[in-house]
Amino acid sequence: MAKTRSVKQVEVKKIEESFTTASSVVFSSYDRLTVAKSQILRRALRAAGVTFLAVKKTLLEKVLKEKKLAIDVKELKGSIALAFGTSDEVAPAKILANFAKTNEALQIQGGLLENKFITSAKVLELAALPAKLEMLAQTVRTIQAPISGFVNVLAGNLRGLVNALNAIKDSKN
Repeated sequence: MAKTRSVKQVEVKKIEESFTTASSVVFSSYDRLTVAKSQILRRALRAAGVTFLAVKKTLLEKVLKEKKLAIDVKELKGSIALAFGTSDEVAPAKILANFAKTNEALQIQGGLLENKFITSAKVLELAALPAKLEMLAQTVRTIQAPISGFVNVLAGNLRGLVNALNAIKDSKN
């Protein structure tokens, strides 16, 4: 049964809202993906706070035109699903790339990062980056390293002084 105009308008609004709240979007093709594997993928994405929507190309094209994003939907192959990352820009790319390694039915077609289209190769590069929390932890460790090194140097001088005083004490006994 064909969708009515009002149903299509509701879907377009849902896609538009997802685009406005998303910090990154990954386009994927899911043609030969079984229902069971699709549910596994959706659970993994939901656990990471990523929204996953299967969309019709015509509706996607309408939304992209309204958002003034120059993406040719006709170049995207197969049935299209969108993964919207809101809090972590890397999460959708990372989850889809890991899932695509074991499931050839899912193919990454490209993505949006900061409202610019990126190719599937760039999405895979993005997936190779550490997660946002890991990057923050690495930054904190990098900032903390010189400080802890400085503390160790100062402690080393004090240790040397204590060892020298102990040697003098031992030599007098």
